[in-house]
Amino acid sequence: MLLNQFLLLSAILFCIGVYGVIVRRNGVLVLMSIEIILNAVNINLVVFSTYWGIGGQVFALFIISIAAAEVGVGLAIVLLIYRNRRSIDIDELDELKG
Repeated sequence: MLLNQFLLLSAILFCIGVYGVIVRRNGVLVLMSIEIILNAVNINLVVFSTYWGIGGQVFALFIISIAAAEVGVGLAIVLLIYRNRRSIDIDELDELKG
C-alpha cells in the first residue's frame, strides 16, 4: 500500500472524530470520538516511522497509554455525572458545583 492511502485513511478517521466531538451530546460518544482522533494520529506516526525510519512507533505507544488513562478518567467522570444528574447529556452541564 502507498503512503497516500494511509494518510487518506488517517485524515478520514480524524475528520470523523472531530465531527463526533463537535456534534455529539452523549459523553461516552464524545470519548469514543476522541479515541478515533488518537488512533488517526497513531496511524500517521506508524506510517511515517515505517517509511522514513523515525521513532514514531515509540510515540504511538505513548499515545496508546495516554488514551487508556484518558478513557479511565473520562468514564469515571461520566459515571459521576450520571449519578448526579441521571443523564450523560453534555449540554446540560452548564454549571459546576464545588
